[in-house]
This record gives sequence, structure tokens and C-alpha cells, in this order.
Amino acid sequence: MADDAPTAQDTFSGTKPVDERYKLDEGKLDAWMKANVSDYQGPLEVRQFKGGQSNPTYQLVTPSRRYVLRRKPPGKLLPSAHAVDREFKVISALGTTGFPVARAYALCTDDEVIGTMFYVMSMVEGRILWDGSLPGMSPAERKATYEAELKTLADLHNTDYAAIGLADFGRPGNYFARQIDRWTKQYKMSETQPIPAMDRLIEFLAATVPDDDTTSIVHGDYRLDNMALHPTEPKVVAVLDWELSTLGNPLADFTYYLMNWHAPAEGRSGLQGLDLKALGIPSIEQTVEDYCRLTGRTSLPALDWYFAYNQFRLAGILQGIVGRVRDGTAASAQAVSNADRVVPLANSALEFAKRAGA
Repeated sequence: MADDAPTAQDTFSGTKPVDERYKLDEGKLDAWMKANVSDYQGPLEVRQFKGGQSNPTYQLVTPSRRYVLRRKPPGKLLPSAHAVDREFKVISALGTTGFPVARAYALCTDDEVIGTMFYVMSMVEGRILWDGSLPGMSPAERKATYEAELKTLADLHNTDYAAIGLADFGRPGNYFARQIDRWTKQYKMSETQPIPAMDRLIEFLAATVPDDDTTSIVHGDYRLDNMALHPTEPKVVAVLDWELSTLGNPLADFTYYLMNWHAPAEGRSGLQGLDLKALGIPSIEQTVEDYCRLTGRTSLPALDWYFAYNQFRLAGILQGIVGRVRDGTAASAQAVSNADRVVPLANSALEFAKRAGA
């Protein structure tokens, strides 16, 4: 029966025994933890989170507390991908401001410990939700949760990145051009079949980059399941998965977040087709208005180009995962299913591009 099919919450939540491909030397890790993590006391149990599709992510369990370890996957990797050292740098800096991130303990660049670079952070207790309709909540709770998500994103974009030591975290300006170039290269290196829509998007997006060179910290993958919510309150207690973060145009981040309103409700975080008013979830128009108020903007440009860009970028990211499945380095059991998502995403992106003048 369809009702018995596993939900995204079932599929991606929680931990599992460590996949054989990602086993690590627990003795070496225990010794490293003793030397580098101030409050660590073993013995140590290592489990793997189900959700991570890019950087394998582990739960480190000790008698007194739990930690999270994020590592580069072993094997052949694309250039500049899986930059866990950048993740460590940005959450370390943001942690000084009170922005909701896990506590960054230590970074290990010595491949001799577990085979690849990794870092350890605190495990923040909270709810990680995968269904954008937020089942089980009242309309008021849903509204407050979405407002908290948006306020947190606006706080990130309003952060003075230079003042917290992140002036060199990326190159200010020309963000979209550089991103289009980056994901074009990743797509081509990971290509497994011709996709005409991607070829058209590559040409159109590169030729029509917006002039806006506003710069902020961008998360790069800001969505519901990349944050931990307070166990009972509509409050973000930690934003997770900073692998794609850099200095960039905040509209890239915000319009990526808005893509949830254009994504099918059957998918992760998607809202398309739902009765948002009955659910208490703000409309896309209200979300745009609120973001402008929170960030001091009077208005936003037409958004179709940005939606085309975001779906093109996501197609490039997913094609990279497909390439890692081909190469045997994908970190999630769900990674292989991404092959079926690339073409529909590219076609949808092309429709937005046509509305933007393609």
C-alpha cells in the first residue's frame, strides 16, 4: 500500500551502522579526540547519519555526550568539492556572533588519522524535519517555524563577514558568473548522458548574469532539513551542512530557499500544490515581503532568472552525485536516485529561463 511507503523523515532521519565504504580507525580517532577535543572522554561508539549525500557524517557517542564528525569522502573527488575545512572555518566564525551553529571543536588535516580530512563539532539536540508541510503542527506553529527559518537566513545575510574574520572566505562580486562556471564544469566532469536543456541553460545563464554585486555570507543549501529546530519551540537552534557556503550574492541564497514553493510536495521540503493558507504557511509573496523588511530592501528584481539559475545549479550538484555513484564515492544509499531528478530539474530550469527571456 502507498500509505506504507517510507517518508522522507523515515528515510533520512537518524543514524545507522557505519557503511563499510566509510569505516574508520576508531582507535586512531579516539586518540585524536583525546588530544584535540577539550571535554572528550571515551569510550567511543561511532555511527553514521543516514542523510548526508556528500560529506559522510558520523555521530560520535560517549558516556557523557555526543559529537558530530564531518569528513571528506575517500576516493576520487571533484576539484574544490567536499571542503570540510571551509565548513569548519565558517561555523567557527559564526559561533562568535551568537548565530545558531554547532560548536566547532577541532579540524584534522592529517589523512593518517581516518584517511581523509575531517572536523568535529558538538551535536545540537533538536528536530530535523524533512517534510515542508510540517505534519503534526498547528497552523500557528507552522507559520512561526517558517518565520524563524526566514529570520535566521536574513540574520546570516546581515552579518558583517569581515568583522568576524571571513573577508577572505570568498571573492566579493561576480558571484553568479563564477557559480555558473563552477557548476558547468562540475556538470561536464560528471556527465553521464546528453541533456539538451542543460546545454541551453549554460549558454543562456552565462550571457545574462545580473549586475547586482551585493555580497554577504551565503549558506548555499539553506532548506528545512539543513537546520535543527528547538525540541518544542519554533526556533532554529543550529544551521547545518555548510559545505557550499562562501561569500556571494544573498539573492542566490534567498531564491534557492524560495524554490521550496515551486518544488512538488512529494519531495523533500516541497510546498507546490499544498493549501498554504489552511496550513498556516506563508505564501511566496509574503515571504518575499518579509525578507525585504528583514534585510532593509525595498523590493526584489523579477525572480525567474534566479529560479532558473538555482534549478540549473541543483541539477549540476545532483549530476555530481550521479558521477560519484559512477565512481563509487557517493556517501548515501539514496544517492543513486538522483539520476532520475537531473533531467526534470534541467527542463524545469529551462522553463523559468524562457520566462526570463531565453
